[in-house]
Amino acid sequence: MKEENKKVQILEFEKPIYKIQNKIEELKKTSADTNINYDSEIKKLEEQTKIYKKELYEKLEPYQKLQIARHPQRPNFLDYVHFICDEFIELHGDRHGFDDKAIVGGIASIEGEPVILIGTMKGKTTKENLDYNFGMPQPQGYRKALRLFEHANRFNLPIITLIDTMGAYPGMKAEEAGQGEAIATNLKEMAKLEVPTIAVVTGEGCSGGALGLAVSNKVMILEHAYYTVISPEGCASILWKDSSMARTATDALKITAEDLLEYGIVDEVIKEPTGGAHYNAQEMAKNLKASLTNALREFKGMTKEEIRDQRYSKFRAMGVFAN
Repeated sequence: MKEENKKVQILEFEKPIYKIQNKIEELKKTSADTNINYDSEIKKLEEQTKIYKKELYEKLEPYQKLQIARHPQRPNFLDYVHFICDEFIELHGDRHGFDDKAIVGGIASIEGEPVILIGTMKGKTTKENLDYNFGMPQPQGYRKALRLFEHANRFNLPIITLIDTMGAYPGMKAEEAGQGEAIATNLKEMAKLEVPTIAVVTGEGCSGGALGLAVSNKVMILEHAYYTVISPEGCASILWKDSSMARTATDALKITAEDLLEYGIVDEVIKEPTGGAHYNAQEMAKNLKASLTNALREFKGMTKEEIRDQRYSKFRAMGVFAN
């Protein structure tokens, strides 16, 4: 992944960094062609780049974080499976005749610990995104996830969900097939599970489409991911009848990892590599794996009743009242 950094799609607010880096490359080439020593100039520019990068990514605005969370090269579910699992056996189908590719799940082993691992799946090309429906699950996807939840409960396996979705698919066929009922059933059944459940928002965590996989004992989020009841564009369209007000809506919704941690919606923020997970998927997966193994360790020795009660208490405690 590190070798591919030069091919990373640059976001608008990152362009000043790459202007400096291009200048460094030009000086290096000129130095090689003319035998003129530009080492001091190159060193100064490299230091400047390092400082600017650090300041930029430490002080990102919510809308800039939103852009990173939606980056098309951000690691997807199967990337994380590749890096964090010792073994992964995918299980298909909802047992009602359908198999939604937007939700992938199966039996996995992480550091020798058997778990049920489920996640929303996005593609990185147009073809892949069409295949995975841009990571927007349909009812059969939530029913497949429910089947795997029940399997985990039956065999006493912890559940891990990785969430990156702009929301459940809003098409007419999905509504006709019971989209709302499928999500509502997952919310109810996840609340009753007797095994530890850990949810991680890895990119976009939007609306009930995300919550249908996130009623968990522990909810974590990547540093530049977001989790919200509605997309900023949707919020802007409702409140101001103007989707171009999305930047204002992003600020108002308090959807960043820092805000969510402060309000008790998430329990942990997982650090990303400088610039975002897409700059170094392997490092990101290493950080994610460490947080998951620590979280799994927290629930060792807890009874089924304690696990269920802890999850119930966690969600009952959510909410901030302001005068």
